[in-house]
Amino acid sequence: MSQNHFQDAKEDSAAMILFPLFRPAMRPLLVGLGLFIAASLAHADDAPRFRTDAAGPASVKKPANGKGKFDAPEWFQLVPGKFPPAGSAHAMSGELIRSDHLERRFQIRVDRDDSQDRGIWDLPLDATMLPYGAIHYHGSPAALQDIPLGTHLRGQFYLKDPNDKSPLPDTAYNRKTPDFEFRRCFLLEDDFTFHARQGQLWKIESVDLATMKLAATLQADGKAIGQSKTFDLLTSTRVMQGAGFGELKSLQAGQGVLFNLTWGTLYGPGRITDIWLDEPARAFATAQQLERHRNHVRERGLPGWVEAVDDEAQVVTITFFGGVDQKLFDELTLTSSNKVGWPLAKEADNPAAPKGTIAVARDSLMTYDPVNDRKGGNILDIKKIPAEPGGAGVQIKVKCDLLLEGFRPKRIVRFYPATWKVMALPREEQFYGRE
Repeated sequence: MSQNHFQDAKEDSAAMILFPLFRPAMRPLLVGLGLFIAASLAHADDAPRFRTDAAGPASVKKPANGKGKFDAPEWFQLVPGKFPPAGSAHAMSGELIRSDHLERRFQIRVDRDDSQDRGIWDLPLDATMLPYGAIHYHGSPAALQDIPLGTHLRGQFYLKDPNDKSPLPDTAYNRKTPDFEFRRCFLLEDDFTFHARQGQLWKIESVDLATMKLAATLQADGKAIGQSKTFDLLTSTRVMQGAGFGELKSLQAGQGVLFNLTWGTLYGPGRITDIWLDEPARAFATAQQLERHRNHVRERGLPGWVEAVDDEAQVVTITFFGGVDQKLFDELTLTSSNKVGWPLAKEADNPAAPKGTIAVARDSLMTYDPVNDRKGGNILDIKKIPAEPGGAGVQIKVKCDLLLEGFRPKRIVRFYPATWKVMALPREEQFYGRE
């Protein structure tokens, strides 16, 4: 069939589906109308099926016609066992005021903005990191315990689970921040990371050490973004320059800098706790945090969830989470003859192949007793898959010597390549005995 005949057939089908009872004489009109409707539906599919921050503050619903209908869809509700679509999270920022790094749970004092009444300023948001939620600090992946209390953070959040009945933070008069229902965190990062990720720097306009004020304008590609802001300096403000420390008197007009804040929006834009004066200083901070992250993951395993299980072949497929340095996945291919701590019931089929072990984990990524509670064997396949928000784009298949109860689809696990030495974690990081 020629391309033209094929196109005519499609048009006839559209007309017959839409208007099966009309006469052939009306065919040209109906075909055109059918194609118009089809194009309109296709265009509608391009629009987000969930609300975004572009619709205005999360706590404000804008009537479209004054009759109770709204001009934006509902916020996206997470689906268990699936990564969320891009752009579906709600952005919020605030200062870290409480942290439970074992459960990856935290509180931020939400920043003030123009949508809030004074009575609901400075209230806490209680949130938990999603299993695939990422944390970044100084431009590198991080763990919650890496971030000092008082650090101003930027985050992306999702609504709480509909079945979540956990209490809200205790506040005066039981007031709550407008966005209190956004209790699941997808991304958490400090100001250093937030601006570096977008290629932005603050250009210092003036420094007054008598009044401890620093005026700066945010820039990207040498162009100003917004208006100048005046920040507070502290006598304890850490100044990083090169591979070492500088002094407050090292701050000069014209410098392009990054800094972290505390007391954001309480008395102006915030107080500067740390400031990096040059690219070598920023690169050094990023590299140092990256090594801290790598050590942390090597001791606790690569996090992911079980994608599928072949019970008969005893093969477990794991999809790894994002928020992990990609170079750590390169170590999946390494081989080792070191048998120390290899807790398998039987030797792997191919001793020369890359291998590793799997430990069951909780949603907080905490394991039970990883030294003893691991099963695994040869890595049969390592492949790249489409990277989704929350996913690393890496998937493996592991031939296990024994399948554990926790090796079920969508359950959280941690994977240890055979070249990684597995040692007992501090007791508080092991959930064994607390089931």
